[in-house]
Amino acid sequence: MKRLMIKTLVAVAALAVAGVAAAQERTFKFGLQNPKGHPLEMGAVKFAELVAAKSGGKLKVNVFAGGVLGGDAANVSALQGGTLEIMMLNSGILASQVKDFEVFDFPFMFASGKEADAVVDGPFGQKLHAKLTDKGIIGLAYTELGFRNLTNSKKPINTVEDIAGLKLRVIPNAINIDWVKALGANPTPMAFPEVYAGLEQKAIDGQENPLSVILANKFFEVQKHLALTNHQYNPQSIIFSKKVWDSLTDADRKVLQDAARETSVYQRQVNRSKSADDLAELKKAGMQATELSPAEQAKLRDKLKPVIDKHGAAIAGTVAELQAELAKVRK
Repeated sequence: MKRLMIKTLVAVAALAVAGVAAAQERTFKFGLQNPKGHPLEMGAVKFAELVAAKSGGKLKVNVFAGGVLGGDAANVSALQGGTLEIMMLNSGILASQVKDFEVFDFPFMFASGKEADAVVDGPFGQKLHAKLTDKGIIGLAYTELGFRNLTNSKKPINTVEDIAGLKLRVIPNAINIDWVKALGANPTPMAFPEVYAGLEQKAIDGQENPLSVILANKFFEVQKHLALTNHQYNPQSIIFSKKVWDSLTDADRKVLQDAARETSVYQRQVNRSKSADDLAELKKAGMQATELSPAEQAKLRDKLKPVIDKHGAAIAGTVAELQAELAKVRK
């Protein structure tokens, strides 16, 4: 009888432990704008795999790519409210939450991916992500969209003057609107999921994005001309809902943080290794690529410098910190 009672108590205890384990199992939604097959989506899938492996299957991440959960602004709001747990977005868009993030949208700020990695993975990038906490957002790590290039359906771009008059979709924030205006073009702020339709219906003449985005979203179907301007580098932020984060154990948080850091390394490698192939595919699909001469590229930088100076004045301390970090890297 005593032995049976002990067995019963052990069984009850085992069930209780199993119940606790089951209660701790979590499933998270991960939203992003680019479609399946894009390096950012590949990064999100890698993140989901890492989280599952590191948590022994206890934590699960479902990836929702292609903007199916809405545009970035709507997703950030959902993240802050706790109805969306994870997302990956252009770091500059976070300027709507913390103005210092605007520095990531400054044209010609970074000369290479190596420079950008050193800055965003170091104290500077970590400090910016930490500023999001008060906004209900946890910054986990940075991936990349890469260097942006200009496309349009009207004409080839061989000179800076060729950009004037074009109606261009821009990321909805002030600095992007201003630099397009500085080139004599007409900025049209638009959420990313609307861009293809806008191009197809001729509501806009063109847009600007990295080669991987142009290819993955099939903009070559509605755009003929590609100008390899490399005018802006976009880090991407993997961010998490603080409301949900606060409900997790320290162990689960470590799983998510470690997975995000590993994802950042993997995703950048994938993105950079595909760049030459992406350009070849776009040309094969019928896009006509042009490059600005060194003199025209210098003219482009000169045209955009006043925009950088204008927006930099409001976040002068952050700009100085970034430039100091870049100076260290360039040595």
